[in-house]
Formats: sequence, C-alpha cells, structure tokens
Amino acid sequence: MRDFENLYDFRAFGHAIKAARKARGWTREKLAQAVDLAPRYIMSIENKGQHPSFQVFYELVTLFNISVDQFFFPDNSEEKSTRRRQLDELLDGLNENDLIIMQATAKGIREAKTAETEG
Repeated sequence: MRDFENLYDFRAFGHAIKAARKARGWTREKLAQAVDLAPRYIMSIENKGQHPSFQVFYELVTLFNISVDQFFFPDNSEEKSTRRRQLDELLDGLNENDLIIMQATAKGIREAKTAETEG
C-alpha cells in the first residue's frame, strides 16, 4: 500500500495560511482559538508544512477564502487565485460609489501599464 501522506508537500499551503492570517492582523493564538486548535499546531502547519486533517484544511481555506486550486492545479489559470478571491471578498463589501472608484483605479493601473510597455 502506498504512503499517501508523503505524496503532497503542504508547505505552500502553510505559507498561504500564514500570509492570510497576517493580512487579517491575527496572531497564531487568535487563529488557533477561532478553529479550536493549539497554536503550536498552527505554527507547524504554517512553518513546517504539517499535514492537516481534511477538516482542519477545510476550516482554514474557508475561513481565509483561499483557493485550493492553486495548490492542486497550479497550471490552471482559469481558476481564481487566493489573492483574487480575497479581493473579491473585499469588493463585495463596497457600495456602488466605492465600486465606481475601484473600477476607475483598476482601469488607470491597466492604462499606465500599457503605456509603460509601449513607451
């Protein structure tokens, strides 16, 4: 029988959890409390690529709105990245006037990048 636990390296997942936690301004202790785990276990996931149970994996990706596609299908550019999902979540909280500003900002960035590559 194959040893399935060693087939996947969870370090990238751990780094994504750590980045998402820090982006929210959460400590390991706060995250551990939110998902009812020991802070040392969170540290092992974040820094050592500790293999979480499926339940812990699910709780962490849903809590931080992290796309698992980037870990399992890294070449599939059609799926939304974690950063894109997190940005979508922030945009969902804005009103229509805020979205107009965000749209103009994104358009301005795109135009500046186009001008930069053409110039």
